[in-house]
Amino acid sequence: MFLENKANRSSKKGWIEVICGSMFSGKTEELLRRIRRAEFAHQQIELFKPAIDVRYDDVDVVSHNENSRVSTPVHNSSEILLYVNMESVEVVAIDEVQFFDDGVVDVCNTLANAGIRVIVSGLDMDYLGNPFGPMPKLMAVAEYVSKQHAICTHCGDLANYSHRIVASKDQVLLGEKDAYEPLCRHCFEAAKGNEE
Repeated sequence: MFLENKANRSSKKGWIEVICGSMFSGKTEELLRRIRRAEFAHQQIELFKPAIDVRYDDVDVVSHNENSRVSTPVHNSSEILLYVNMESVEVVAIDEVQFFDDGVVDVCNTLANAGIRVIVSGLDMDYLGNPFGPMPKLMAVAEYVSKQHAICTHCGDLANYSHRIVASKDQVLLGEKDAYEPLCRHCFEAAKGNEE
């Protein structure tokens, strides 16, 4: 009886984990680490990323350390539910979740309510230091929130801001070290003051 209940999807409890932070803080690396642990436990996993994120690869999710895993690129959050087999998938992971529409919050809740562990990673703030896309709502509904930190390139303290170093006012600008640097609060405010 106990084994039957354990195998029954309805007896499983889902939840949402959010991994957030600035650029170069190890968010994707942490997401991939959690996926590897789930794989070791022989769990069925689906990994998604926004189709617009083609910085390293069109399909793979790739960390700055060049660790990678094949994913399913999607154009909007509702596509995720089309790809997930609710009966067999145990873990759904989503990278760069800040680029998705607000509907991703409902998608994550639907998956978690179906007994699936949902792990998302993304920037919590944009280049201006404002909350980014659906991240505040995801952090509010998540059972677990992990804030990753980079190292400030100016002073060496913990960094939680992604300072844009190229001229663009677009909220979404895909880039790497050529376009962004991680800064602590003090250095970020000083850099903003120099730009005004």
